[in-house]
Amino acid sequence: MSGTTPDGPVPSARTGSTAPAGRPGRTRRLLALVRREAPRSGLAVVFGVALGLAFPPYDLWPLSLVAVAALSLLTRGRTARQGAWTGLVFGLPFFLILLKWLHVVGWDAVVGLSIAEALFVALLGAGLAVTSRLPAWPLWAGCLWVAQEWARDRLPFGGFPWGRLAFANTGSPFTPLAALGGAPLVTFAVALAGALLAACAAALWGLRGNGTVRRAVTALEAFGLAAAVTLAGLLVPVPTKADDTVDIAVVQGNVQQAGMDFLGRPMKILDNHATATEKLAADIKAGRAKKPDLVIWPENSSDLDPFQYPQAYDRIDEAVKAIGVPVLVGALVDHPSKKGYVFNEGIVWDPKKGPGASYTKQHPVPFGEYVPFREQLSKIITRFQRVPRDFYPGDHTGLLNVGPARLGDVICFEVAYDEIVHDTVGAGARALVIQTNNATYGRTGQPEQQLAMSKLRAVEHGRAVVTAATSGISAVVAPDGRITHRIPEFTQGVVSARIPLRDETTLADRVGAAPEWALAIVGLLSCAAAVIAGRRGRTKDEKGQQ
Repeated sequence: MSGTTPDGPVPSARTGSTAPAGRPGRTRRLLALVRREAPRSGLAVVFGVALGLAFPPYDLWPLSLVAVAALSLLTRGRTARQGAWTGLVFGLPFFLILLKWLHVVGWDAVVGLSIAEALFVALLGAGLAVTSRLPAWPLWAGCLWVAQEWARDRLPFGGFPWGRLAFANTGSPFTPLAALGGAPLVTFAVALAGALLAACAAALWGLRGNGTVRRAVTALEAFGLAAAVTLAGLLVPVPTKADDTVDIAVVQGNVQQAGMDFLGRPMKILDNHATATEKLAADIKAGRAKKPDLVIWPENSSDLDPFQYPQAYDRIDEAVKAIGVPVLVGALVDHPSKKGYVFNEGIVWDPKKGPGASYTKQHPVPFGEYVPFREQLSKIITRFQRVPRDFYPGDHTGLLNVGPARLGDVICFEVAYDEIVHDTVGAGARALVIQTNNATYGRTGQPEQQLAMSKLRAVEHGRAVVTAATSGISAVVAPDGRITHRIPEFTQGVVSARIPLRDETTLADRVGAAPEWALAIVGLLSCAAAVIAGRRGRTKDEKGQQ
């Protein structure tokens, strides 16, 4: 009711009134966004898993094409922010599948590294989204995949190249392209073919209801181009003719157990390799085996520094003298002047002269072989105390004369880095040796992933690649990427093989990193062009509304 008072009128009371309708709250908007993006995000997760299955140990390489096509479609026509989210939820499950072998160290390491790597795929998703409106967008998509890998291969702490599309295609029609432009060209071809399949699917989707002949032709053109790109590698010659040959023996001594504590008691791993070598020597003496020109032991085949422990020196020397040919030995050697640092080395051990030339690993693994910001991080993450000493990087390539052969030594994860292998071949290596110790990650799929990289390097450089592993997988890869000899994991054994020595270089050797830089720059320029085109379009719309 209303009335008056000495002070003036009294406003009437209104019952059942409501506040004016306002903008939805932040929570409501967030829930609406989640509901809207959930189907697309779910599909991104599914196809991220599919990309993980394209890599060893699953080796379903056609899924790499399907996954690239799916990410292209899921980001097509979206904003940069939406594309980044889609890239993130695509990349995270991909890396969780790919890197699950790190669970030996801890699942937190798997998740942490997967998130870090997925952030690069988020940037890729943003780039795919903004360039999807440009003409010839599948071409820019292929360049952006190379740009994403270029960044991951270098950042941070020297990068982590695992998960490159090329490493899922080491036994596919794309593989021979490595001889022309290395791993980056293989990645580009896979990404381009996948994006063209996406363009084909988009055109077919547009045929629903009132399709036109033009759309049908567009779909056929895109599919035809995708098929041409996929099969183009089959036309690339992969040279394999040997200029010379050498007989080798690869010794896989085995370890006591898999996991972080693979070393067991001191001298055990060294004794395993020495004993296997002496057994080979006995077989040669008895006429059961042919004498090799050289013997290759794996990384960490001596679990003690032979220059600090006389018993280790003597045990190596006994085995080398028994076989009577030079042996490439893997050992950790104390830094002569920096206390607390060690070299991860391959040492040429001669039966008459003893230890001679050596190669020191140039790219130690961050948080595995050295700890960045050790003083600060060790207080927070006590697990880093299990890396008591930091590996000191070498400063030159692994070109070594091992008996009659000029070999290029590459140690463990270095096989994933283009420039290290390229520089080693450029220095004059006639064949490549990958000394590795995968015992920590035995039976997790990691040895298969690393062996796939050896297959790609063989084709890329036209060189035989010999992988020597403490616990497996030791193998010999021919210059055309075929595995000719192989020792299973956690088996003591010796592989004897005659490998080709080649002096001819591939086009990939001659052009080096130029294709990667060119493709990556084109990808970044396409993003800039898309941003400029988008701003011009908005400006025209604003002028038209005035």
